Amino acid sequence: MARTPPIAPSAGKGAAEAMRRAVVTGKPTVTDLGIDVAAQSWRRSGAGAGSIEIAVIRPTAGPGDEWVLMRITGDPAERVLVYDRHEWECFLDGVRNGEFDDAFD
Repeated sequence: MARTPPIAPSAGKGAAEAMRRAVVTGKPTVTDLGIDVAAQSWRRSGAGAGSIEIAVIRPTAGPGDEWVLMRITGDPAERVLVYDRHEWECFLDGVRNGEFDDAFD
């Protein structure tokens, strides 16, 4: 099990929470990526509030440094979910294979 490295008291509660999240999830938040969400090229699944939007970003030129951002239009909290390429490919594979077809049955 991964241990959270000690954080200096001067770093503040926000830094401690960010470090805990990074250890738990192993991936960055939108803030960690340092991107301007509004400046991204978003693809939309439908029209109106409640549509899903996706943006693929490459914050650096490094290999494998690719993230998929997902948001719901009309979300008052303006939340953005971050997925790595592998997670996104697994999700798409599940959709293509009908794994979610009976989700609401």
